[in-house]
Order: sequence, then structure tokens, then C-alpha cells
Amino acid sequence: MDPQQILKATAFMLLMIIGIPGNLFILVQFTYIRLKERKLLSNNKILTVLSFNNFLIIIARVIPQTLDAIAVENLLDDTECKLVLYTYRVNRAMSIGVTSLLSCHQCILIAPMTGMWVYLKQKVLKNPTIIILFFWIMNLSTYPVFVMNAHARKNISAAYALHVIYCDAEFLNQISYIANGVFYTVRDLIFVTLMIGASSYIVLTLFNHEKSMRKMKSLNNPQRRSAIDKASRTVFLLVALYVLLFGLDNSLWIYTLTVPKVETEINDIRIFVACCYAALSPILVITTNPKLQISFLYLYKRRPFQNMLSSDVNVYCITTQQNNGNLCSALQTVFDDGKFSANTCSKINNIAKTSAR
Repeated sequence: MDPQQILKATAFMLLMIIGIPGNLFILVQFTYIRLKERKLLSNNKILTVLSFNNFLIIIARVIPQTLDAIAVENLLDDTECKLVLYTYRVNRAMSIGVTSLLSCHQCILIAPMTGMWVYLKQKVLKNPTIIILFFWIMNLSTYPVFVMNAHARKNISAAYALHVIYCDAEFLNQISYIANGVFYTVRDLIFVTLMIGASSYIVLTLFNHEKSMRKMKSLNNPQRRSAIDKASRTVFLLVALYVLLFGLDNSLWIYTLTVPKVETEINDIRIFVACCYAALSPILVITTNPKLQISFLYLYKRRPFQNMLSSDVNVYCITTQQNNGNLCSALQTVFDDGKFSANTCSKINNIAKTSAR
């Protein structure tokens, strides 16, 4: 293998190594929480769908790119090419739509109960599942047209075609080729504009909140407020990451629309950038979501929760003393999460008492 192929294989393997376990971890943990607690916060529902979409993006695009880089030839036939391209296109569109929904959802959540915000809180916050279902229907019905002319790569291809590793998606002429690119670019720009607008409002709200906290010695519900602020920061980081990668991806995409034949290297770079969000976003979600943090610590330590508390209880000593010896309250304060049930709190405190003997 030449150095260029080694670099390509290494880059896409890194996306697999990071993205597949990360997205699966989020999916499994939120599914477990939903089954155990019989409920899931709206933000976490949206993050679950986002992780599912990102996981399928890696399966449909990153794995074939990796196999191509290590010289696996003729992997897909015509039908498999249609399936892979369709899966990637639908889930990429879902990813941008769901990220936009997440930013708008958090923006509406922290908005005041006045005027238009009241209406949006009633319609959007209570119906994220319906909105996500609408996105699925819209994208599943849009992309069959795109993949109809997709087939396994041949020695001779049309003058205007998108070359995607083992597959080619051909277009009748230059007009249809450019129109396809412009349509999806404009659609993406609409979602990105919503993200930027919502994120700007979130940043402004967080700034004003931090400013007011400096003037106030106490808040009515600091724990609740802290949890909302942390969720808002998570959403902002996700949107910032997406907008950065979106800008790079679409700059390369617009370039490909201006030339009849795109160099393989340029296409590989564009695909890598387009897939980075699917692989890197789980890192942000796991490191900023309190429920996932607890689960990740448990898996990282590779020991029962009781033993974790037994050896690491000193980490929470100061906070526990501030909460009158209630370890459950201390944990909730540390992780900014007030969602432990009474039964869970009782078990945690019993473990702490047993460990202290």
C-alpha cells in the first residue's frame, strides 16, 4: 500500500473506532434508562435518534471507505450500492434535521413563558416524537429518486456522476447534476440557519444567566438551573461542531459541482469531513450528559457500583457534608441531575452506610 492509502485507511479506521462504540453506548444506555425508569427526557430522546442516525452513517459510508482503502475490490453490486447510498443519504439528512431540532428544542426550553414562546413550548416541547417521525417520512420519501441511477462502479461512467467508492450515481446532464447539488445544499442551509439562530439565543441566555448569578448569592432552584445550563452548553457545542464541519463539507461539495470530473482525493476528503460529526458528536454527548457520565464511569471502572462508591466515596465527601450526609443528594449535585428516584436514592445511601462500617 502506498502512503496515501495508508493515511486514508488510518483516518477512516479512527472514525470507526471512535464512532461505532460511542453511538452504540448512547443507544444502549438511553434504551436501558427508558425501560428501567419508564420515561426519557425529550432532549435524551432526540439524542437517541441522533446516535442511531450517526451509527448508520458510519456503517453505510465509513466502513466501505475503510475497506476500499485497504484494497478490497468489487465489494458491492448494483442493488447493494442503491441500499448503501440510500441509507447514507437518509441518515445524513436525518442527522442535520435532528441536530437542528435539538438546538431549537433547547432554545424553546430556556425561553421565558411569554407570547410566542408559550405556543412553541406547547407544540414543540410536547411533540418531539411527531416532529422526528415527520423528518423520517420526508427523507425516506425524498431519496429513492436519487438512488435510482446508482450502480456498482464500472470502467466507463457517465460524464456527470457522483463517484462514491464502489458506486456511481449518474445524472442525465449537467443541469440535473447541478440542480441536485443546489437542492440539497439549500435544504442543509435552512437547517443550519435554524441551528445558528437557536444557538445564538442559547449563548445570549447563558451569558445573561451567568451575569445574574454573579449578582445573586442564591437561586430558587440552582440544581435545576445548572442542569438546564449544562444541557444548553451541550447543544451549543454540538451545533458549533456541525456548523464547522458543514462549512468544510459544503465548500468541497460546491467545488465538485463546478467540475465535470472530481478527483478521488477531493471526494475522499469531503466524505471524511462529512462523517466526522457522526463519529465525534458522541464524545461531546457522553462527556456532558449526567446520566451517561455515571454509566460511563461504571463501565470504565469495570466493577459494581457498590465497589465504586466504596473506594471513591471520598470524591464526594465535601459535597456529602454539604447535603447533610445524604450521598444521593451529593451525587445529584455533582452531576447536576435531580432525576434519581426515591428507591434509587435509598439504595445509594444504604451502600454508603455499608461501606462506611
